[in-house]
Amino acid sequence: MKTLSKEEQAKLTPQCALELLKKGNQRFMENNRLHRDLVLQSNLTRDNQYPFAALLGCIDSRAPAEHIFDQGIGDIFNVRVAGNIVNEDVLGSLEYACKVGGSKVILVMGHFGCGAVTSAIKGVEMGNITALLSKIKPAIEMFKANNTRDIDVNEVAKYNVFNSIDRIRKESSILSQMEKEGKILIQGGIYNLSSGEVCFL
Repeated sequence: MKTLSKEEQAKLTPQCALELLKKGNQRFMENNRLHRDLVLQSNLTRDNQYPFAALLGCIDSRAPAEHIFDQGIGDIFNVRVAGNIVNEDVLGSLEYACKVGGSKVILVMGHFGCGAVTSAIKGVEMGNITALLSKIKPAIEMFKANNTRDIDVNEVAKYNVFNSIDRIRKESSILSQMEKEGKILIQGGIYNLSSGEVCFL
């Protein structure tokens, strides 16, 4: 497998880019990953890169995006931060990925059993972690507003994905405009650590 050329990236529609992620996750679940020459891909992307997707995910060591979506070097921009939260630096990274780098889809991916979400629910306060977890609290409030049962960590993780997507659209005029013009797609997903499946929200 080689990497995308500039022309191939340009021809991809946002929906096609999303399908590439979905098919890659299916291969991952079936343990039927494509054979890639990573040394060749490293050499091919030495001077230029044309990733088709940008992924905002959690730092969790059990959720490596390239593996989960069976992608190689040069295929996706990978933004990782605890709890897949949004801040100015994340927005700038995603804007670069799409406006400058040409990516066609942004996937905000949370995951089941998220430690950051769990810590936010427990009200953990510690150093800079306090400010980070405060960005997850709106998802907790969203859960409470829509449920009368006890808080479910995995459900809050889903609300947290929706909250991050909402912030991207509201706080990045660049990405919001690109989405309105059909140049990119902003999509949510939640990763099941047990099955390996990404459920697209």
